[in-house]
Parts: sequence; structure tokens; C-alpha cells
Amino acid sequence: ILYFFESRWLIVDESDRLFEVVEGQERCFRNQLASVYKACDGKFTRRAFFSATFSYEVEEWCKENLNNVAMVCIGERNSANANVTQELVFAGSEQGKLLAIRTLLQTQFDPPALIFVQSKERARELLSALSSITPPIPVALISSEKSQSERDNVIASFRSGRIWVLICTELMGRGLDLRNVNLVINFDLPTSIVSYIHRIGRTGRAGRRGRAITYFTESDTKYLRSIATVIHQAGFEVPEYTLSLKPLSRNEKKQLVRHAPKRKHIAFVKKKKLKAIQAEKGSKQSDEPAKKKAKVDKADEVSRNERTVTNGGNKRKSRAIVGDSKESPSSEKQRSSDEVSPKKIKKKSKLSKKKTL
Repeated sequence: ILYFFESRWLIVDESDRLFEVVEGQERCFRNQLASVYKACDGKFTRRAFFSATFSYEVEEWCKENLNNVAMVCIGERNSANANVTQELVFAGSEQGKLLAIRTLLQTQFDPPALIFVQSKERARELLSALSSITPPIPVALISSEKSQSERDNVIASFRSGRIWVLICTELMGRGLDLRNVNLVINFDLPTSIVSYIHRIGRTGRAGRRGRAITYFTESDTKYLRSIATVIHQAGFEVPEYTLSLKPLSRNEKKQLVRHAPKRKHIAFVKKKKLKAIQAEKGSKQSDEPAKKKAKVDKADEVSRNERTVTNGGNKRKSRAIVGDSKESPSSEKQRSSDEVSPKKIKKKSKLSKKKTL
């Protein structure tokens, strides 16, 4: 351990994040911060903690461990950037969100843009879905699966304009200063007010204007009130019913942060399913002519059978059911007059024998 007793300042940025207690020691920064704080415990060392969002945990810790604590707050606590135009858009379903974002990027798009999703898996799915846009748009993703060098290359390409759209997880919600971002899209609803404020804070930086769009679905309704309230307090319109939804309890909020809601896959139709549908459709089309021919042959057979009906050795003709036109009464009379019963045939044969004798 290195000791910096002569240090004059210890500055902690994103302090609320560092003080979070998360399940799993590998994800908890609090223990690491304790080691750094101990190493910089000089007599004249001053300590400053910064964050865009207010945290009671940080305030309480500072009051217990520091002397002459002073708090400086710029703007309202846990409020969004006033330079960012915020929109809350109902998309109905996961397919609706994908359709909305594809339409947006093809029509009303002012690059560069950040798109936030809740997991690495969904980031890969969205990248695959947006890669098929025509005309093509330079799009990439960044997540914890990438190495540090890969992340640096992606960020450099994004800053230089070679990448227009960057899909990211919560990893990009803090820390990076990307001043030229014009648009932030919350493809997946943030799980907390803190997450929302940090996400949309990637745009509208250094006095510039920005735009943030947040999509939500039917399944997001029960988590929506807190986000809708922040947007409404910033002076932007939200659906009225979102402000009267039942608020989450403190325990429910913690559970939501730890375990994001389950969502359907980001795709209109999965590739395997699409191939199966196309194959089934093709087989149906190929079988259709044969089925039609079999149907016609069967109809002709029924027609022939119904034209001549045998009943007790007597033959009579009936009207055709399939394929034949209706016959007029006169033609029926003419046909019936031409017909000869078996009895008449026998009588005629006897008379013909007598004449020959």
C-alpha cells in the first residue's frame, strides 16, 4: 500500500456510485475507496466528493468521518439537465421500440447518438437489428466484454465521427465527457432516477443543447412514475396517467436496481423462426397447384357419380352439382321423353317377335 500523507487534496468523482453496496465484492467499490482514503489520511489533506446525483449515504458518511463539512448544491437535487429536451414515448412492445428507433434513425437523426440498453446481451441483439438499416448507418457497441484497448478504439472512432451511433450499457452512463453527443436514447427504461439523470447527462454538456428520448412499454408501467416525475418537473410533457401511477416502495426500488426486469428479445422475428416460416410458406406454395388439381379431379368424379344414380336397378339422371350449367325444363322434358323404361322394352321385344313370326 502506498501512503500519501503529504497530499493536499483527495477528490472522489461519482461518489454516490463508489459508496454503493452491491451484491458481490468484485462489484463493490466501497472497500477500494476505504484503502485509498486510508493512504491519503494526512493532517492537512482536504477531501472533496462530487456527483451529479444526491446520495444520503455519502452525506451521512461525510458527517461521521470528516470535520467542518460544507455542502454545495448547484440546481435542484436529483434533477435533470435543463439543457436537454426530454421525451417520454410509449412504444407498446419490444417490437414497437425497435420499429420506432429504426424510423427515428432513418428520418430525424442528428448524429452522434448514444443508445442505452440494460444488458450486454441486449446490446448485441440491438446491434444486429440496427446493422440491417438501409441506407447503412455506422453503428457500434461498447460493454464490459470489450477489452480496455477495444473500448478506447471505439470511443476514439465515436469522437472522430467514424461511428454515428454507439450502443452501450450502464458502463457509459458515467465518467466519460463526450461533449458533441446530440441525442441520447433510452431503449430500455432506466431502473432508477439516478441512472436516468446520468444517462441523459451524456448530452447537453458544456452549455450545449441536447435531446433525450425514453421509450417504455406496457411491462414498464409499474416502474414509470419516478422517471415521468423527473421529466415533468423539468418542464416537459408526459402522459398524465404516468404521474398518478402507484409509486414503488423503497425495497422494490432496491430490487429493481439489482435485478433489471426481464424483456423479450430485440427482433421482429428470430432468424431461425423466420427461416422456418419462409420454408413452410414455400412448401405451401409448391403444394398448392397439386392440391387444386386433386380438388378439381375429385369434383369431376363427384359430378359424374351424381349425374347417374342407380336405385333398385332403375337408372335415372339428376342435375350436375359441380361444373355443369343448369338445364332448362324443356330440355329435361325432351330427355325424359327419350327415355324408355325396362317394361316398355320387354313389351316391344314381344311385339317384334310376333311380327317376325
